[in-house]
Amino acid sequence: MSTTTAEKAPLDEVMLAMDVVDTLRHRQDLVERELAGDAREKQLIEKLREIYQQQGIEVTDAVLMAGVKALDESRFVYTPPKPSLGVSLAKLYVGRKKWGPAALAIALVLVVGLGGYFFAYRPYQQAQVEGARVELSEKLPAQMDALYQSIFEETKVQQAVTEAEQMRTRGKTAAAEGNRTGAEQAIASLTGLRDQIRQVYQLKIVNREGQKTGFWTFPEVNTAATNYYVVVEALGDDGNPLTLPVTNEENGETENVAIWGVRVPESTYRSVENDKKDDGILQRNILGLKEYGFLDVDYVMPVLGGAVTRW
Repeated sequence: MSTTTAEKAPLDEVMLAMDVVDTLRHRQDLVERELAGDAREKQLIEKLREIYQQQGIEVTDAVLMAGVKALDESRFVYTPPKPSLGVSLAKLYVGRKKWGPAALAIALVLVVGLGGYFFAYRPYQQAQVEGARVELSEKLPAQMDALYQSIFEETKVQQAVTEAEQMRTRGKTAAAEGNRTGAEQAIASLTGLRDQIRQVYQLKIVNREGQKTGFWTFPEVNTAATNYYVVVEALGDDGNPLTLPVTNEENGETENVAIWGVRVPESTYRSVENDKKDDGILQRNILGLKEYGFLDVDYVMPVLGGAVTRW
């Protein structure tokens, strides 16, 4: 047996010494009395021996002495470490089973949220901004140019070209200023003007049961005067009635209507009235013609230009 091995205390003596220390720790009142001075060391050992004998355990004086010294030297006693960052991290690591699942869930939510923001929402937002910019700077102006070109090529009157050029200029100015509403309004106006010069229809005086052919009113601004109207409708090449925007001269409002009244001189009104009284049928029922390429109706009877949508 080597010297190192001989110097080591047997395991059972070490365990007994640890038990002695544990006994002293649980009998703190005994320790305070008996360890007040070195003179009482023997008395403490005797009392410890009695405690173990009562438990049927034989403990040598050397083991009891070793336990007393170990308590005094704080051996076999756990001393908590002082608070520090390392200690706090260690405690967090030990308790990871408690806070780990919640932390993992929060981390996943953050990862998904940040990933969605940086990889989905922000690219989508940037694409929307870029799309709006391209539309205002390129697409809408190009659409205005195309409409203007169609009007220029199809119209037969200079008035339509002049109006289209003014509309396009206003629209492009609005687009350059970032005014999307103004640009879209210009496109709507150009579209309406193009559709207007493409329209072809007959403006016929209505002559059917249950519907007036003409009427007269007293204008509110001059009750001494009388306004005469004939009731008309626009019939396309296929014979079907069209709905057209008509401005009511009495209130200035524009409505889309299929039947309206056109103000005419009294002579035109009496001529239509007499034509219908003759045999109940209007022989001359065409008030005017709207031809392709033109803006306005070419009237074949005298008219005064005003119109009403309600009577």
